[in-house]
Amino acid sequence: MKERLSSRAQQISPSVTLAIDSKAKQMVSQGVDVISFGVGEPDFDTPKHIRDAGIEAIETGFTRYTAAAGINDLKAAICAKLERDNGLTYTPDQIVVSNGAKHSLYNALMVLAQEGDEVIIPTPYWVSYSEMVKMTGATPVFIETKEEEDFKLQVADLEAAINDKTKVLMLNSPSNPTGMVYTKEELTAIGQVCLKHNLFVVTDEIYEKLVYDGTEHHSIAKLVPELKDQVVLINGMSKAYAMTGWRIGYTASHAAVAKAMGSMQSHATSNPNSIAQKASVAGLNGPEEPIKAMVAEFSKRRDFMVERVNQIKGLSCRKPQGAFYVMANVQQLYGKTIGGEVIKDDLQFAGLVLEKAHVAIVPGAAFGSPGFVRLSYATSMEKIKEGLDRLDQFING
Repeated sequence: MKERLSSRAQQISPSVTLAIDSKAKQMVSQGVDVISFGVGEPDFDTPKHIRDAGIEAIETGFTRYTAAAGINDLKAAICAKLERDNGLTYTPDQIVVSNGAKHSLYNALMVLAQEGDEVIIPTPYWVSYSEMVKMTGATPVFIETKEEEDFKLQVADLEAAINDKTKVLMLNSPSNPTGMVYTKEELTAIGQVCLKHNLFVVTDEIYEKLVYDGTEHHSIAKLVPELKDQVVLINGMSKAYAMTGWRIGYTASHAAVAKAMGSMQSHATSNPNSIAQKASVAGLNGPEEPIKAMVAEFSKRRDFMVERVNQIKGLSCRKPQGAFYVMANVQQLYGKTIGGEVIKDDLQFAGLVLEKAHVAIVPGAAFGSPGFVRLSYATSMEKIKEGLDRLDQFING
């Protein structure tokens, strides 16, 4: 049967992060005490004023179809947020609301890229970027970044990768999986290169509010105004507002790009959830104290995890400035016998850690960066401490 599937379906790889999370949950269902540093999802409840708005939408009958690209109230709230937080002016016809930021990314790539095009993706990258590019028929082109340069794309490397087939650059800041944040100067330089070569930029800013130590998030569309019409800005409600299950993401782009994405979405999925849209209006227009409290807690967890990981013999990591991930280097473990096996790579190591130590981590190979593993601190401090103790015990006995 498999050979009868489309070539598009056959070339797509399953998500490693979701596969590990699924195996961890299966082990839990069998009574195994697994601590997961796997899937990135805030462990906080959605703020009450947002939940209340969702309940009100149900109680008042706001449960029918909406416009395919989102309700006007939410588009207006998004425009206000972009002006307030990012200094960017958009109109409602430039906004498309989708079923999560992942859906927004898919829409953007589907209208920008096609067979024969190349899409540049710096590594490490979020696992779905490359697969989405393949779905369009385009070819992902990876640029390896270096740990000593905070896993950030360098302008010289970007210039070297561009040719007459290059159509799109994928950016993600703050980054999943590294947590690194591009500076104003770095983004400006990258933007100038994209302007010079007439590239589209898909900028994934879903973690923008999760930054620490006074770090500032910047949008490339603001820093290089001449590039704005070639930028598709991706954001959503899942991370900062602890609304992962509500599935609301959005894009801001040139009106022609937005119209194309809206038309595609109207045929593929129609409108995003009506109740979640109303709740998102309350989130964007409401108080940000719950976000600030969550960020403060994430900051404490990050500090502890970074210090503890660097205390574990054989592991090391840099301190991330945003998101809720730590990218740990495991290459010092290669060739050592741990858990009855000689460690050869991060995939094997992550499998052993789950099987033997009952701790779920994600191998860097899933993000295009073998030799590393990603740990999420979007879990309680108690679990972080216990999980890292288990990891230390497994590695060093």
